[in-house]
Amino acid sequence: MSEQSEGAARPLSLRAEGPLSGNVKVPGDKSISHRSLMLGALAVGRTTVSGLLEGEDVRATAAALQAMGALVAQKDDIWTVDGVGVGGLLEPESVLDLGNSGTSARLFMGLLASHPLTATFIGDGSLQKRPMGRVVEPLTRIGARFVSREGRLPLTMTGTEQPLPIDYTLPVASAQVKSAVLLAGLNTPGDMIVREPTVTRDHSERMLEAFGAKLSIRQTGEGKQICLHGQANLLPMNIIVPGDISSAAFPLVAALIVPGSEIEVTGVGLNPTRTGLIDALRLLGAKIDIREGKPAGSEPVGDIGVRAGPLVGTSIPAVLAPLMIDEYPILMVAAAFAEGETEMRGLEELRVKESDRLAVMAEGLAACGVPVRLLSDGIVITGSGGAPVVGGATVASHLDHRIAMSFAILGLNAARPIIVDDARPVDTSFPGFVELLCTLGASQQES
Repeated sequence: MSEQSEGAARPLSLRAEGPLSGNVKVPGDKSISHRSLMLGALAVGRTTVSGLLEGEDVRATAAALQAMGALVAQKDDIWTVDGVGVGGLLEPESVLDLGNSGTSARLFMGLLASHPLTATFIGDGSLQKRPMGRVVEPLTRIGARFVSREGRLPLTMTGTEQPLPIDYTLPVASAQVKSAVLLAGLNTPGDMIVREPTVTRDHSERMLEAFGAKLSIRQTGEGKQICLHGQANLLPMNIIVPGDISSAAFPLVAALIVPGSEIEVTGVGLNPTRTGLIDALRLLGAKIDIREGKPAGSEPVGDIGVRAGPLVGTSIPAVLAPLMIDEYPILMVAAAFAEGETEMRGLEELRVKESDRLAVMAEGLAACGVPVRLLSDGIVITGSGGAPVVGGATVASHLDHRIAMSFAILGLNAARPIIVDDARPVDTSFPGFVELLCTLGASQQES
């Protein structure tokens, strides 16, 4: 099992004695990193990847691909993948331990559903609680078979030798479900169609096209329709992974809540299906400047600068949720310093992340002296108007990297220290998180 499940907890408490300042670069985009390795493994030839996120989640993907016959290697900051071609993956000899990575689990199920092999997926305690039924249902229609414990990991799947193309409408806004069905379509004869009523991140579509898959994408009255023409021949690529906007969110909000701060995060992916946080922070009155740069392949990239200033409570439209679902915990931290109430709705998906992020954030904020009201599909936060929050609490991370980082950021402007009980999960997505904050002027407190 993942190292997170073993060993001693690693408490974390951060503090800012003065303004934060500087220019920093965050680790590579996690979503793009996973897909780079997976599609590289299905191409014929060598794919090179620079800027890959070297967190535990992506390393779990690399290890699983190696277990199925792809050659994945690293030299300095360049990764190479020698692919086996679509349909060429081998049956793994042992279970695939995906640690904390829900993306790895769901995308691998799609990838392998149209391969005639059997694989067993396991993960850490957090991953074992996450629902897989939303992926199992369409993949079963394609022909794969699953054995699991109430639709959760541990899970064994047997792919089909005769996959059937399906026309599938997403019942929930989920890029992972969309991607799983499209990946299954790579080794399926005919056209695999996914209908997306609500926009979700589109890294899979962009990267599939870049690798040479034949996609037809059009807008209809019911949303977006994606048609993937099966039995694809993928070509190797040289990929540059931009910085992860989900990781950039933490230093950006840190600068917004610490008086006098001004920072810039450079080389960040600005895919329009991922920038909902920028829109939400601007609704709160945040001062944000974006300078677009040279694209990384099919992905727009730029630098994001922020300056501390007064934030004002507002209502965050539910339509933004699919464009920033992972950033809601740190948005709640920003709202804790706004003047008045901030209401966020449409957040049911937060309940089935690495933890029940909605309940966990509400509990932790309240413990730190932030007035909150939990709703069935959201939360109402009454901010401090810029004053330090009370703090003085030890908050449980629940093996959730974004919960751990969010409360560490909250502690930068707290009257009394806030301690995150275990920061080990941070390494799944943001290795070097503490060091980056210290570069900007924060300090790590003894806990």
